[in-house]
Amino acid sequence: MDRLTRYVLRQSLMVALAIGVIFSAAVWLLESLRLIDLIVNRGLSIGLFIYLSVLILPRFIAVVLPIAVFTAVLFVYYKLIAESEMVAMRASGMSQWALAKPALMVGLAGTLVLYSLSLYLLPTANRAFKDLQFEIRNKFASVLIQEGVFNTISDNLMIYVKSHDSNGDLTGLLIQDSNDREKPVTIFAERGAVVDTAEGPRIVLDNGTRQQYDGATGRMSTLTFGNYTLDLSGAKDEIGMRDRSPDELYVNELLRHKNGARDPARIVELNMRLVDPLSALAMAALPMLALLPGEFNRRGQARRVLLAVILALTFEIVDVGFKNLAARSELIILLLYADALVPLAAIWWLLRGGGGYLARSAARPAA
Repeated sequence: MDRLTRYVLRQSLMVALAIGVIFSAAVWLLESLRLIDLIVNRGLSIGLFIYLSVLILPRFIAVVLPIAVFTAVLFVYYKLIAESEMVAMRASGMSQWALAKPALMVGLAGTLVLYSLSLYLLPTANRAFKDLQFEIRNKFASVLIQEGVFNTISDNLMIYVKSHDSNGDLTGLLIQDSNDREKPVTIFAERGAVVDTAEGPRIVLDNGTRQQYDGATGRMSTLTFGNYTLDLSGAKDEIGMRDRSPDELYVNELLRHKNGARDPARIVELNMRLVDPLSALAMAALPMLALLPGEFNRRGQARRVLLAVILALTFEIVDVGFKNLAARSELIILLLYADALVPLAAIWWLLRGGGGYLARSAARPAA
């Protein structure tokens, strides 16, 4: 690798890294704020909040990285043209392929990073995040019941708590238990506490009444108690029973049929895992399509920059549109690959088939 190639490559990588970090941090910060509720209202630790925030970071990197590659390549090459460095490089004998090589190397590096995310890190992070989120929602002892609202614990159990005292105990409880649809139970209690036991979570209640309505007879029975224990284990699902969504599955798992049947959602997810990383290389090629051809113009390159931005926006819009329609037809999945490969085919043609035109046009500086 010659010195000029290293010079352009180093600048492009540094700018892409800076933009990627800034964009990812901004999006990550906004999304992390949604998890603040787990600390404020659910009683979780700061450490667990940070862990959950880290788990959502890979999905933002996967979205931001192609944009960072495009912005970095466009900025660096525009700067080279504006400061006449591109003219000097061409005058030194650099071919159009040599000029484009640093940009394509940045795109290739981004593609390799995206493949590592797509094939391993993203499903791993999604799996860990959803498992932990599921556990948080079902672990009553560590997730405190919120006061002043009706807490829906399951489809058949609702708990209202007036407040928490200084010891963390619950006061002013109203519980609606509909596990037996024919005989729903309503419980009022002055105090209560959530307790984890070997058999599962329990709520221990003090000083209250238990009312049960018999739908068959239309009669209401009332029991006054000093101490009563409500079993919550029936409202809690086990982690192992949760069905994993396609974005949590590894490639080898996506290749398997679900329950012996062909699952369109898994097919779409598998193809997106394979085609999405190519967007970094495609986005690196788009500025080259706009900036390398044509004549040098001392008045600026605003039109070419605008053309590069329009190409990138078109690429992203088409990509998002095809992804939304991919589940409807396998033809759309093929168009996803076409969308990623068209910019690469265009830059290949421009550097190979259009090389003569590029060389002639570059040799004619405009006034």
